[in-house]
Amino acid sequence: MSVQQTQKPEGPGASGNGRNGNGRRPQGEQIGAIARLNRAIYRQAPEVIDSIKLLPYNLYKSIYRTTAFPKTERERSEAFFNSFLLHIQPAKIEKHALRFTYTFGLGLLSFYLFLILTLTGILLMFFYVPSTEQAYNRMLDLRSAVSFGMIMRGMHFWSANAMIGVVFFHMCRVFYTGAYKPPREFNWVIGVMLFVLTLILGFTGYLLPWDQLAFWAITVGANIAGKADWISDHIALIPGMQDAKNWHFGTIAKNMLLGGDTVGQEGLLRFYTLHVIVLPLFMAMAIVGHFWRIRKDGGISSPKESPE
Repeated sequence: MSVQQTQKPEGPGASGNGRNGNGRRPQGEQIGAIARLNRAIYRQAPEVIDSIKLLPYNLYKSIYRTTAFPKTERERSEAFFNSFLLHIQPAKIEKHALRFTYTFGLGLLSFYLFLILTLTGILLMFFYVPSTEQAYNRMLDLRSAVSFGMIMRGMHFWSANAMIGVVFFHMCRVFYTGAYKPPREFNWVIGVMLFVLTLILGFTGYLLPWDQLAFWAITVGANIAGKADWISDHIALIPGMQDAKNWHFGTIAKNMLLGGDTVGQEGLLRFYTLHVIVLPLFMAMAIVGHFWRIRKDGGISSPKESPE
């Protein structure tokens, strides 16, 4: 009985592991592996494409987690509670507070002017140098050497003046409508602080152009602050505080503002630091606290009328 044995192919193209002589798989197997890989990719492609299409909607739903147009009281409340942008507003407000003639939008207008001042101020910082030798020349460069320099400076200047007036009229509106009464008396105090910070921001920014008008205006303002020694005299009237006459609050205040007896480099640097860092930081914190108190006090409204 003879057994036929198959002999392995010999030659340079023969390989026992299914590869050719140079270590590569045959062309047919390579095409099959590529086809399997393509099928695996195309099998997942619809899910990937759907995820990309739904990405904007998912981002929107992560911010605004409610139905597009809430109809019931529960849906409207959930819209406010689940949204950061809406949560800063109260879920329910008085109907009369929605009238434009009630508030004239003065509070939001003040906030928008603060944002404009912040943005234009940051842009102006790229071109300004707080130096007595360069400050005025940098202001002149805004007219000719900087693109849209006069527009940026004009927006900053007029927004600052407009903000002082708008904040003042906003406080007049609050006082006229009685919105400073309980339970909103603490928010009225924060509003007064914001008005004072607005005035100080305008005062500190007045020196930065370093022209004759700014120089002498700050000189007069610093001399007025230096006349505050009367505070020491009043404190000295308190029993046990007779030594307060030697404190000289006016001199201390003037030296803190100017860093000396006259307006110079030290004063410009201090006014610049106060104007671009310290005061805006306090202003931003006070605005956040102001908005938070509006939210906690039930929104923009006058106190409830007492029953007759």
